[in-house]
Parts: sequence; C-alpha cells; structure tokens
Amino acid sequence: MIEFSDIVSGLSKLIHCDLMDRIGLFFTLHDEDGDGLLNKEEIVQFTESLFFLLRKEDGDKYLNSMSTLMQRAFEIGHRDPVSPVSAAAASGEIPPFVKWAGKKFDQIELDVTQPAVLFKAQLFALTGVDPERQKILIKGGTMKDDTDLSQLGLKEGHVFMMMGTAGELPKAPPAPIQFVEDLTDTQLAKALKVPAGLTNLGNTCYMNATVQCLRAVPELQTALQSIPSAYTQDARLNLSKSLGGLYSQLEDSGDAVTPLLFLQVLRSCFSQFAEQNNQGFMQQDAEECWGELISAISEKAPGFDGAGEVDASKKFIEQYFTGETISTMTCVDAPSEAAKVEIGTFRQLKANIGSGVSTYMLSDLENNFVETIEKNSETLGRTATYKKVTKITRLPQYLTVNFVRFQWKPSERVKAKILKRVKFPFELDASSLCELRLLEKLSPAKLHLKKKEEEAAAAKKAQKAAAASGPGQSSTPMDVDAPVQSNALTNQAIMASLNVDPSLMADVGCNVSGQYELVAVLTHVGRGANSGHYIGWAKNAKGEWWKFDDDTVSMVNEEEITKLEGGGDWHTAYIVLYRAKAL
Repeated sequence: MIEFSDIVSGLSKLIHCDLMDRIGLFFTLHDEDGDGLLNKEEIVQFTESLFFLLRKEDGDKYLNSMSTLMQRAFEIGHRDPVSPVSAAAASGEIPPFVKWAGKKFDQIELDVTQPAVLFKAQLFALTGVDPERQKILIKGGTMKDDTDLSQLGLKEGHVFMMMGTAGELPKAPPAPIQFVEDLTDTQLAKALKVPAGLTNLGNTCYMNATVQCLRAVPELQTALQSIPSAYTQDARLNLSKSLGGLYSQLEDSGDAVTPLLFLQVLRSCFSQFAEQNNQGFMQQDAEECWGELISAISEKAPGFDGAGEVDASKKFIEQYFTGETISTMTCVDAPSEAAKVEIGTFRQLKANIGSGVSTYMLSDLENNFVETIEKNSETLGRTATYKKVTKITRLPQYLTVNFVRFQWKPSERVKAKILKRVKFPFELDASSLCELRLLEKLSPAKLHLKKKEEEAAAAKKAQKAAAASGPGQSSTPMDVDAPVQSNALTNQAIMASLNVDPSLMADVGCNVSGQYELVAVLTHVGRGANSGHYIGWAKNAKGEWWKFDDDTVSMVNEEEITKLEGGGDWHTAYIVLYRAKAL
C-alpha cells in the first residue's frame, strides 16, 4: 500500500534531481522486470512514452532522433539472439508489427520488393489513417511513399511505430458491387434489358410467336390490364385477362415465362388448339391463332377516349385494328346496269401471292383490291362478268397483313406452302389502297411527315459530313434516328396545328397520315402450316429488333428482317404488323 510519505518522497526525487537522474528514473519506469535492461517490448513502450511527451512538437526533428534511438537500441541493447532469416523474409515477404495509438497490429504482410505506398495503403485499411497523414518511423527519419523497403534491413518481427490521426473510415457501398461475370442469366437479362421469352409447352410456338408480335402494341397491354382481375365463366373474358397478366409477367421477368395458364384458357376457349394425336398436342396454324385471339379481345378489351384514358364504352380492336372499306361492283357486259356498293370492315389484309419469281406486298394488295367475278346478271338474264373494286375508307393505327402462303391440296390433304419471295417494306405508304375522299383527309399529316423525314435526312447527312471533316470541326450531336415518343394530347395538338380533318381527329385509333412503319413479323419455317416452326420478330420503342424463338431471345439487325421475305426453306414472313408513324 502506498503511503502519503512515499508519494512526497517520490515527487521530491523527480523535482530535486539532475538530468541524468531524471533519465535514469524514466528508464527505470519502463524496466518492468527490474533487470536493469530494456528488452524489445520495453524499448517500444519507452519510445511510445517519448512520442506522447513530444506529440505537440512541430517538425520531424524529434521523430528522427527517436527513430535512431529505436534502431540502435535493437541493434546494441537487444538481449535475444538474432533469429535466422525466415523463408518468407528471403522471398521478400516479412510479417512486421505496427504500433499505433496504443494498439498493436500483427496481421500484416509486408513485401519489401513493393513500393512503400502499398504498405501505407494496408495501414490505411487497418487504422483509417490517410497515407498522407501517416508518420512511420524508420532508421534516419520517416517512411516516404517511395522509400526502398529492401534497403532498411528489416527482419521478421520488426516493429514499426506510426503516428497520425485517423479520419472517417470509408463506408461500404449501399449495395454490393456485382460484376457481369458473376450475374445469373436472369440478372444479366434484366441488366441488359433483354425482353423475356416464352417456354414452349409442346408444339406451342404458334402461340408464343403470336403473343410476342402483339407485344409490340403497348396500347393493347394498357387496355388488357384495365380488365377486372376476377375470373368468371366467360371464357373470352378470361382469355383477355390472362393475356394481360402474361404481358405483365413478361415485363417483370428477366427469364423465360411459362404461359401455362394462358395456354389452358386459350384451349378452353378454342378447342381446335387442344387437338392431339398419338404424340401429344399437335402443331397449329399461327394465323388462325392470331385471328381467334384478336376476335376474343375485340369483345372484352376496352378502348380509349381522345385524352388517352381507358373508355369502357369503346372497343380497343375496333379502334386500333379495324379498317373500313367500300366496294363497288359494276357489270362489264352491261355498263348501264346500276353499280352495287358494299361497305365492309377488315382486321387484316390478305396478300394473295402473285406470279413470278418474287413479288411485292403492296402490289399484291393492290391486285387483290381489284377482282373479276362471274355471276348472273338480272339485266342480261345470263352469266356476266363483273368487276369489283375495293378501296379503304378508314385506316387503323395498326395494320395487319397476312401472306396467303398455304393452299389446301385435297389429294394430299395438307396445306401446302408457297415459298415464293414477297418483298415487304420497312415503311409503308398505304395511299394507293385508299378511297379518294380519305386521301384528301390524309394529305396534311402525310406532307408533315415527309417534311420531317427530309429534315432528319439532311441533319444526318450534315452530321456525317462534320464527322468526316476531322477533329478540327465540331458539331452538336443529334440522335436523328431516335424513335418519337408521343401521347394522345400531344397528337391532338399537332393535328390541330396541321389542320387535320376534324373527322380524323375525333376518330381515336385511326391512322391520319396513311404512313406506316414495320413493328413485327411472324415467320414460319417448314412446308406445312400445321408443322414446322413459328418465330416472332418485334421492334421495341428504341427501334431495336428482337428475335423471339420461344424461350431464346436475341437482338438482330434490319438485314436479318430483310431475309424473312422468303424464297427458300429459311424463315418466311407469314404475318407482318405495321404501326402508324408518330406525328
């Protein structure tokens, strides 16, 4: 127990003594075992005390002195024999100790062949002391970023003394960093925004291709998702609802979706798609699936009003997929006979493939609009020749064209395929199919689009010229090929500024210009409609083309789409879908 007299005596010795006595007392204070010598650990503690006493002194004068003291103390006063160089030290790797702020760090690997700045970086990770604020004592001063560690004569177990104030330790990122090679297929698909495919459930490629092509109609998805979620006894309502749910799954998934529910509802609604043979469910005609699906949706999917809001009193298919025609039939043999006029509608145009090695879609459509018919004439009292001319009086926002590639062969009881090449354009001007009064109404918007395309072409040409002129010329970057995004109210304002006919402005879902762009192609490979394989090809909002081969989805360029025109056993266009160009 320490008495008060002991404290007075001790303080007297500290106050009333010379310099050597004070040094002796300081030495004795750190000689923990009282053997009159300082071992390695005691030397380190001795130096730490000096650091504390001189912590407020500026400059490196005292640091250099203490560094020299430590070095010489280890060289001369160390009582332990020097251990042989370890294998790690011989290879340049030395496990040292570092003392800082009363803490000792020993889990350190020091490679003396590397720059000192790497060692400082290790200490920064351990202590939070920025390398610029680290003062590490070595023989002759403090360690610099470019200090050659191999020249310090370090041995295994060497103790470094470090001074410096720790800053805030770097925070971990809020979410762990993931590298592309570590992502799963699903995560990679989502990151790269690859659209999801559909699993083939056994000869269901006809259905998968149809669903993926109609996916290019964003307004359809909006209409379907507005249908009440509850399923009922109404099979067609259930089919429309399940299709909307399937599109939601495709948008949310980064992996292939299994359309089991939709397939079951489709088969319950249309029994022909449940037909089986001894090998299971049979392949079906994609054009038949397309037609039946559109028919079911036409009864249940609501339409839109002029502001772009869902309107249950209107029908989506009538607005966006249905066109109107007028047909005039005259008797060639009796010109005086009164002409017969018929009003009709269509949800797709049939392109009967013409003669020759290859044909053009638009030419085939124009030819189909002029028919020669043999029928009885009441005026002549006999069979006469009639000419029927059909013209379009309303163009829908989405125009579907079906290439009539299959013909029934009674002898073989199969639908034989016509492999002939039919060229279809990426941009379609449907003016030649329209009735004169409709043409006049389409004129303002058509001229507007033509002007826009000319301006875009000129800007693109100028951009290329500026790029080719070298780095000395600068130009403002322009994405002249970017797709145009618009909404209902914007379109109404544009149409009003162009003086578009009021009847067209009020007709939601119609095409006011007669100009279309290709957005989807459904193809077939094989020789029969109920065999072979179907694939969907669709363009997204960014103008990128994607190939949907069931659950395998890949991006393709426009050249690949051009190859779908036919002429061989490669994938051949069976149905093409066009969308009205945005104003």
